[in-house]
Amino acid sequence: MPPTIEPPFPAHQPRFIVGQDGLGRWLAVETHGLAGGIFRSCKDAIHYAEGETQRRPEAVVISTERVEFAWVG
Repeated sequence: MPPTIEPPFPAHQPRFIVGQDGLGRWLAVETHGLAGGIFRSCKDAIHYAEGETQRRPEAVVISTERVEFAWVG
């Protein structure tokens, strides 16, 4: 069976959300839960997310709400 190929993300849809978790750490979280990380600063989190989205500014949003990883177990 050939591998499933995901369609590209629509240009109008954010791909990463950058914000702080409940402990004040900066996170960049991919909206489909496939990628992300914990960073020392907001600048570092944005830098990572922009690199993952080929520097498309509309693909990264900064949240004023708390951001958390959705752990799948």
